[in-house]
Amino acid sequence: ISTALAQRTIDIVGTDNMKFSVTSIEAEAGEQITIKLTTKSQLPKMAMAHNVVVIDKDADVGEIAQASMKARDNDYIAPEYEDQIVAATGLAGGDETVEVTFTVPEEPGNYEYICSFPGHFQAGMKGILTVK
Repeated sequence: ISTALAQRTIDIVGTDNMKFSVTSIEAEAGEQITIKLTTKSQLPKMAMAHNVVVIDKDADVGEIAQASMKARDNDYIAPEYEDQIVAATGLAGGDETVEVTFTVPEEPGNYEYICSFPGHFQAGMKGILTVK
């Protein structure tokens, strides 16, 4: 029987105002967490979808967001920056839910998470995962 720590699930809602309902997550280094994102929108998915992309703390978040806007075939995640991404969900359109389970990085610090759908990070759709 596995005695691994029960993993936590962080529920986040993304809406048409391009904000995450949760903009701050605290976690222990090495902990397993699940980020579950639900999009509330009446718009078609190609016009309004959200994801959660957790980015390495030393990476240039703006640069990754900019490059990812062009990566439509890869769920708006720039392939050339995948080595700087800690975890990412798929894209959720209206009333869809996506999730990703990952091991929190060992290195303490602030890891920004963003929605990489075009324009959303620029509109302020981001948050901070603080690793202790």
